[in-house]
Amino acid sequence: MSPKTIVITGASDGIGAAAARQLTENGHHVVVVGRSPEKTAAVAKDTGGQYFLADFADLGSVRTLASELLQRYPRIDVLANNAGAIFGNERRQTGDGHEMTFQVNYLAPFLLTQLLTDRLIESKGTVINTSSLANRLFGNVDLDDLENENGYNPSKAYGNAKLEQILFTEEFDRRYRSHGATSTAFHPGVIGSSFSSAEGSAMRAVYQSPLLRRLLPTPEKGARTLVYLAEGTPGTDYPTGKYFVRSKVARPNKQAGDAALALGLWNRSVALLAG
Repeated sequence: MSPKTIVITGASDGIGAAAARQLTENGHHVVVVGRSPEKTAAVAKDTGGQYFLADFADLGSVRTLASELLQRYPRIDVLANNAGAIFGNERRQTGDGHEMTFQVNYLAPFLLTQLLTDRLIESKGTVINTSSLANRLFGNVDLDDLENENGYNPSKAYGNAKLEQILFTEEFDRRYRSHGATSTAFHPGVIGSSFSSAEGSAMRAVYQSPLLRRLLPTPEKGARTLVYLAEGTPGTDYPTGKYFVRSKVARPNKQAGDAALALGLWNRSVALLAG
């Protein structure tokens, strides 16, 4: 297996950090991206690679990250959009004017991917988006309410964002597969991590209960599908443009596969970032 240059966002903890360590052990060059200086530096020390800091609640930070990555790496084989979070009962806006869940989980990764697309095409690279089962449980994308202004609920907002990631995965793959760049999405499973502390979230009780967390799979197990997709050859070892669970193609929300919706979301996203 030839070593790959793999960029993982949200790699300071959880499955991002676990995947970074596993991929490094397997001989790949892993670029660690995180928000916490201390945690991100610690993972980078473990993996012996470069690290970058970025806050996806700030689109300027995402643009700076993209610029730094392009300057540093003439080749990017894998971009793993793994950063994400669920937030609380009160709807919050970022400094960029977007609903926090929508921006951090979807719009910022969309922007980063857009800025790195030419490099990914040159590298015949692939994009891996960390989605969630929440796409099926809570997701219902409305192109006229992407900012979750109507009846905000943290689980619904998170489910929407994770479904939007899958729609983005499908549209990116449709656009660029013939040029050599591909994409997939996956659900890592409900794992024992410090992921969700959001009040009002249906997932808070699971993620924040010490007892339940001990019974859940470890981040290392949750990272297995990410490692599988990152190491494999897209289109040969697995089909692209699909949603995976446990390293196998799985069924996402019924809205996934709607080409018109995926295209509409793409166009709205471009317009929001241009505005």
